[in-house]
Amino acid sequence: MNLDEKKWTESIENSKNSKILDVRTPEEFDSGYIKESINLNIYDSHSFLEGIKGLSKSDFIHVYCRSGARSFQACEIMKQMGYQSVYNLEGGILDWQGEIIK
Repeated sequence: MNLDEKKWTESIENSKNSKILDVRTPEEFDSGYIKESINLNIYDSHSFLEGIKGLSKSDFIHVYCRSGARSFQACEIMKQMGYQSVYNLEGGILDWQGEIIK
């Protein structure tokens, strides 16, 4: 499900088992990320899929990337794997108005 920043952050705050997943490359992640993010590079498919398996299917997983395209793809993959509560940040970190950790 695609959510704008306001709804995405509200979902994180209102979810007990909330996880934030950054699917960008490690280099992009190192340039700045959203607080409490887990970095699983979608371009490294083996590591990405192994990392996903470490998440509970009952978690509320909030996914972002640079612009929202890779994270949308990651959400689709996760849904196919049986994850039900997966939320894509529309516009990615480029449109993010909140704090960025560097």
